[in-house]
Amino acid sequence: MTDNENNIGFIGLGRMGRSMALNLAKKDFSLSVYDVRDEAMDGFDDSNRCRKAASANDTATGNDIVITVLPGPRELQDVVLADGGLLDNLAPGSVLVDLSTVLPETSDALAEAATARDCHFVDAPIGRLAEHADRGESLFMVGASDEMFLRVKPVLEAMGTTIHHCGGPGSGTRTKLINNFLAIVSCQMNAECIALSQHFGLDLQTTLDVIHGTSATNGQLKLNYANKVFKGDIDPGFAIDLAHKDLSLILEAAHKGRLPVPIVSSARDSLNLARAAGWGGKDFSGLCDFWCDNASVDLARTK
Repeated sequence: MTDNENNIGFIGLGRMGRSMALNLAKKDFSLSVYDVRDEAMDGFDDSNRCRKAASANDTATGNDIVITVLPGPRELQDVVLADGGLLDNLAPGSVLVDLSTVLPETSDALAEAATARDCHFVDAPIGRLAEHADRGESLFMVGASDEMFLRVKPVLEAMGTTIHHCGGPGSGTRTKLINNFLAIVSCQMNAECIALSQHFGLDLQTTLDVIHGTSATNGQLKLNYANKVFKGDIDPGFAIDLAHKDLSLILEAAHKGRLPVPIVSSARDSLNLARAAGWGGKDFSGLCDFWCDNASVDLARTK
């Protein structure tokens, strides 16, 4: 890595992005950070070799690598592909690294546009939970050429512990949709299952001991539920609104390929019910509380 590539532009300081940017700063990267919310940039200053950029475009100033962590395809395209946008302000040879969860064609369009500008594009969406991002233990699913993978790997390693090279540009995004298909559907399935166990009057811990001892166990139930909703914490690490967005992306991508995904359709309908009831801003493990409330049973809590 060159000295200039120790300088990073970083756009998007939400629940995951802020932690990742702070971890980069702790690993001696110099950052130019930007978020549409001024308060999100608090704590990034000269004391940790950071600069608050005046705009998304300003993050490109003096930086050969710019990272984006944005809510979805529309926001990413507005920032990067608009006339006079970020891509028009990147120096030739620069690398745009997108950590967002978007449509495959969004990543494909960015890769094509970056090539036309003599720049490079890497899609590296994030795996694992917000608490992992806090600790610098994220997983990244990387779509990049071999050369660009090696170029950005030290940056990703400063934010995570597990880096998978999934293939060329666009393969990271496609892998993320597969991952989130299972993660979100599992979360919804767990919520209904736990609500039923509460209806039956079963002891929660005993029920979990049984499940975790069989092939019925899953990571959402064993990790996310255990650390979030079962402790009464449904503050958003990954909000129901974002889970709904990701299921919508999966449905759109599948439908374009004429691939039926009825389980995704059903899960999204269930998340729609939670959102309509005002639960969209809660952590997606909070679906468990939502369905317990709907069943008029006690909330599932471990001691």
